[in-house]
Order: sequence, then C-alpha cells, then structure tokens
Amino acid sequence: MAAVAVSHVYPLGSRLNEQGRLEVGGCDVVELAREFGTPAYVYAEDDMRARSRAYLEAFRARIERFEVIYASKAFPCTAVYRLFAEEGLSTDVASAGELHLALAGGFEPELIYMHGNNKTPADLDDALEAGVGHIVVDSFDEIDRLRGREARVLVRVTPGIKPSTHSYIQTGQEDSKFGFGLDDVPRAVAACAEAGLQLDGLHAHIGSQVFELEAFERLAEVLVDMGDWPLLNLGGGLGIAYTRDQRPPAIEEYVDALLRHAFEGVTVLCEPGRSLVGSAGVTIYTVGTVKRIPGVRTYVAVDGGMSDNLRPMLYGARYEAEIADRFGGGDQVTIAGMHCESGDILVRDALLDDPRPGDVLVTPATGAYGHAMANNYNALLRPPVIFCKDGDARVVVRRETYDDLTRRDV
Repeated sequence: MAAVAVSHVYPLGSRLNEQGRLEVGGCDVVELAREFGTPAYVYAEDDMRARSRAYLEAFRARIERFEVIYASKAFPCTAVYRLFAEEGLSTDVASAGELHLALAGGFEPELIYMHGNNKTPADLDDALEAGVGHIVVDSFDEIDRLRGREARVLVRVTPGIKPSTHSYIQTGQEDSKFGFGLDDVPRAVAACAEAGLQLDGLHAHIGSQVFELEAFERLAEVLVDMGDWPLLNLGGGLGIAYTRDQRPPAIEEYVDALLRHAFEGVTVLCEPGRSLVGSAGVTIYTVGTVKRIPGVRTYVAVDGGMSDNLRPMLYGARYEAEIADRFGGGDQVTIAGMHCESGDILVRDALLDDPRPGDVLVTPATGAYGHAMANNYNALLRPPVIFCKDGDARVVVRRETYDDLTRRDV
C-alpha cells in the first residue's frame, strides 16, 4: 500500500508506511517496540521544534518585545530542556527538582522562571544561588522569605477568570490556591517594595487545556488594566486535540487573542507547555490479554496503565487508540491497564481492528503529563522516553530497572 497520513491527534509528519504500520518521526513503531520494549513514550522531535518555532514566529509577527517560556511541568527531562533551549525559548520550573533538570539540560539561569505556590526556604535558596531570572511570588509568606535578598520577582495574580476545563486544572478563579486575588495585588506590590525586592511585573495563568480564546482575551485585559509594568506574563493553557473530534485554536489564533489589547512598551511573556509537547508524543504498549464478555464488553489489557498515564483516572481524560499495524475501524473495546484497580482504564470506548495478544497498541497525544506523572504503582518500571527524527530513534530517558526500585531503600 502507499504511505498515507493519519489523524491530527498524532505527531506532525506521522503516517502509515507501505507496510500499513504507524511511523512517528520516520520510525516504525512496531520496530520501536521490538527494539526498546513496551510501554514506551515516543516523541517526534521535529514536532516539538516546529511548534516552538510557530510560537516564536507568531509573536515576532505581532509584537516587538516578547518571550516564549516552556512550561516544563508538562514534560521535564534534560533532553527536552536542551531542545527548547536550542530553539531560543526560556523555561519555567515548579520545583527545585525541575530547576535541577533545566540547568542540567543547558538552560541559562537568567532564562528560568521559578514557580510554585509553596516554595520552601530551600527552594528559594536554590533558585537564588542558581541565579534564576525571576521568581514568581505566590504569597505574602513567600515575600517574607525573600526579604532583604537580591531577587527579581513577578507577582502572581488570580484574575477571577474560570475557563471551561476540568476543575483540577482551573487556576484563575477566585477560589484558588495560587496567587494573589485582585484585591490583594496592591498589598503584594507594596510588600515586595518594602521587602527590597525588584518587582518587574505581573503573572497570571487561568488554567490548562483551554479552547476558549475569549478567556485569554479577558486575562490580557485584566493585566493591562493593572498599571504600567515592564513585564506581563500571560501564562499558558492552550489546549490540544486528544481525540479527532477536538479542534483547538491554532497557535496563531491563540497569540492573536493574547495580544488583542495594546501592550505599548511592555515585554509580553507566554508559557506554553502542553501545546508544545502534548501532540508530539505517543505511548506504545503490547496487548497481553483480550477478555470478551458477551453482551457486555470486551477488555483489551496492555502492559501499562495508570503508572504511565494517570490522566484518565485523575481527570477522566479521553484518548483514542489504534493497533499500530491495523489502523481504522473495528469493534468497540475498553483498553485496560495491568494495575490492581478496576478504575485502571486508559480508553473506555476504542475502536480496534481485531485486537490480539502481542499486538502493538498506540495511544496518541500523550506527550504532556505522561512521563511527568509516571509512577511505580504495583512496582511497575517507568517507561523509557524515545526521541525520533528522520527515521533515527534515540533513548533520552532509559527504562527503569528492578534495581532502581530498591536503590533508595535503606
């Protein structure tokens, strides 16, 4: 058969090759499963680079002073930090551990923004000793911890905007653990000055997996109306397509919405995470068993589950799946993980073409918050991360070993 393109939920450039197998980054995923084992996270490197360039070009065409900051909680590993540093992005981190990874990945400290609603004194010490560009302060207690120290900061604002997304990833509403409410912002600004901190601007973030452009416009309006500042950080939150019926705004449309208000003399910052890496990654599994319950359901069990993709259990997130060498159509099945939980369901209603033990199964759009949230429940080993480009595959995070499970035991 001739090679054909696949759905937009797969990484850019993905296709079915002449053997009818899925290729990601030019690599046959059936062959990847044979070489590296399953489960495994597979990324198209060129997809991430293309999306970072799309952000830079969209801002460059519309405004003179801007900064695109990779929100690294979506996918933190040294290889991806290195990739985005090469592309000219900055990054933000939400812990001292992510700071360590960003520095190891080659980010210059001044291009790093330190986040977190409960930064410990040790976290702040690490950030200041590293020389991070800015600390985004989240509370009056944090301002007190920084008192008298040489620190450039942004004040995180809770703008009172509640977008249409899962409640667990809404962050801009008034009832939020993050940031200062609108009434408290003047006090926070005064407290920064009194503590001797260099306050360069404001930050706000309304939530994640957001499709509503109007919510981003309202966010920009709120920050613009809060006075003249050298820096305004509009956060991130642009959603991606997890299923083929979803059509998120294009990066250019999102940037248009952010910049609809005038930003004269201001450097505008933006923090994409999921929209840089989410669509670039897929997870590959091996089918272990197929259980048919007549008149009820067919369960297809794979060699992973909630240890490598927690989002379906945590948020009720919907995914699609395909057999890597038999795409399209088939019967409705439920894809189950191998954990000792009835709720360990990766895809509730997938259409698979005659699934059998030994098949390689692919779930797309797992590039964000898969590796980041991976865990060792039931003592499963965390999967490797594989970057693919022009038909070449390289492991950038190795698979755990059983020795890793006992390495920290004393």
